[in-house]
Amino acid sequence: MPAIRSSYDGGVDLIPRGYGHPDVAALVDLVQAEYRQLYGEGDASVTTPAHFSPANGEFLVGYVAGLPVAMGGWRRLAPAPWLPGRVTAEIKRMYVVPASRGRGLARQLLAALESSASAAGVDWMVLETGQPQPAAISLYRQWGYREVDGRFGRYYGDPEAVFLGKQFPQSASPAQRAQ
Repeated sequence: MPAIRSSYDGGVDLIPRGYGHPDVAALVDLVQAEYRQLYGEGDASVTTPAHFSPANGEFLVGYVAGLPVAMGGWRRLAPAPWLPGRVTAEIKRMYVVPASRGRGLARQLLAALESSASAAGVDWMVLETGQPQPAAISLYRQWGYREVDGRFGRYYGDPEAVFLGKQFPQSASPAQRAQ
């Protein structure tokens, strides 16, 4: 699969990978360790390779100088009763290794994921994060994500959970959506 070339410190390659790929597994281990530090446990959400298959979503790994430093994916959700008539997907497993943070890589990854989802007909993107992750919440809000009426998934009743969403204007580019 072709890489999406970006402008992170001379270039990042955002490459579609299967959720079972060894680089994905290594990054998932890192994010789970971070979740254990923040929350006392890892993320227990069910996430399988089938969720990110071409018919259901996409998963990207960001490489800088050949090293995997970031990941994220989107997966289709069942129709949400609080978003009737919408094609909804969820951002999942967004992560940038600590040494690569603060340089815009998460924004580039998010733009690529939104572009991919929009091209697949998704018109609403939702996500769940937690209050102990203020940098993530700030990123998503700066990118146009707002609180949503509905809660979903494994953390439906968790008081620390933050549920955000964003409607995609079908004619807008990812860069226009961020404004």
